[in-house]
Amino acid sequence: MTVSSTIVPINTVSTVSASPTIQITSSNSSKCHAIQVDPSDPQAFLPDPSCTPGEIDPAVTQDNLTTTICRSGYTQTVRPPVSYTNTLKKQQISDYGYQDTAMGDYEEDHFISLELGGSPKDPKNLWPEPHPSTNEKDRVENYLHSQICSGKLTLAQAQQEIVKNWYEIYKQIR
Repeated sequence: MTVSSTIVPINTVSTVSASPTIQITSSNSSKCHAIQVDPSDPQAFLPDPSCTPGEIDPAVTQDNLTTTICRSGYTQTVRPPVSYTNTLKKQQISDYGYQDTAMGDYEEDHFISLELGGSPKDPKNLWPEPHPSTNEKDRVENYLHSQICSGKLTLAQAQQEIVKNWYEIYKQIR
């Protein structure tokens, strides 16, 4: 199921800023284009929404949070093997037209993270984020996860916020 990004924002998170965006160096003929939402931050990328809109895991619901994403160790039970994500990463680096094709320069990122109930294997939820792991988006994912598990946000609200523009949340919590 694709998550819509047209939902009214929650009170604690601002909407997408009007700041200029640029694309990383990629082929003009590529079918996907990463968007850098803050040119001064090398981690501030969003995936192309036509290629990576974000997909949720239908097995994770608001009613089963305590036995899924809010249970310690849950993501380890659903994380796809590296053999799967590396194969997909190689293909998606090509799809995104990145001129730098070194696999280690990208994290095959779950746009809606596993800890927010994102689909583990759907290619529409995975993309080659242009920098290696650990990053600013991880901090946002951890923040939203804690908000869900403490009852301050619903699962759907957190999923919608991460898709809309995770970087706006990062700027508020850093």
